[in-house]
Amino acid sequence: MEAGGPEIPFAVAERDVAWTELAPRLYRQATASQWNPEAAVDWDAECALPDEIEDAVVQVMTYLVENEQAALVIPGRLLAQVHPHFREVLQLLAVQAADEARHVEVFTRRALLKGGEMGTSSVGGRASLATLLTEPDFSIASFLLSVLGEGSFLNLLSFLERHAPDPVTRRISHLVRTDEARHVAFGVGHLEHRAGVDPLLHGRLRAAVERRHDALIGTAGLNQDVFDSLVLLAAGSWEPEDIARGWQAVQELQKDMDEGRRHRLSRLGFPDDEAAALSALHTRNFM
Repeated sequence: MEAGGPEIPFAVAERDVAWTELAPRLYRQATASQWNPEAAVDWDAECALPDEIEDAVVQVMTYLVENEQAALVIPGRLLAQVHPHFREVLQLLAVQAADEARHVEVFTRRALLKGGEMGTSSVGGRASLATLLTEPDFSIASFLLSVLGEGSFLNLLSFLERHAPDPVTRRISHLVRTDEARHVAFGVGHLEHRAGVDPLLHGRLRAAVERRHDALIGTAGLNQDVFDSLVLLAAGSWEPEDIARGWQAVQELQKDMDEGRRHRLSRLGFPDDEAAALSALHTRNFM
């Protein structure tokens, strides 16, 4: 480099703050796995549903849209922090942002597919997402978003694919889950690398979970309309025995989310009891 030029400031200028050895492979995988919503989804497939089932789909899609909007903004913000020397991380974050933009598109299109309006957005849900959007630290933001939030969404998307009442909802749930699994892999890989070089990381991650829990303790958690919609989708009807089965399926979903979070926390080096305690503190809004 020619001497005398200006220093261009980047918050992340040290390799270990953003790196994982998985980055080059995940980027190659991401570029090979991009999908076009027009070609990958049959938007003309039969979706004639009872009104209350369609309303439940719309409500869940609305919830997914607002969560994916946050998941779009965060990698874009992290991308701007990283020094261009670490190009594999930049490339991966750029593709991750493109993934999330596509997710917002397909969930919005499904919500509006029958010409209705979007569902409701709760104060508690927006408060939960706000705590993600304001986290400035690269590793902590990756931890809260990818390891805990998007990790929980892997279970949610599997649930939606399994209980989808129509082929469009089933297809987009499958496609989005494939992308999200890659995002989670990057977050876990980065934090495994960071934990190996930073003995203070676990304490900072623990404090971030506790701080977020305390900030949200006065909120209602998951939008009740979303919870009811998930129950109805799993039930398939308003028959009491079906609703009981749907309610149990949502309880199992939350249990699966908890087990997934505990597993990923254990991979990052937290003892089992601490992993369980931290998972229990994760926001009830799932993301």
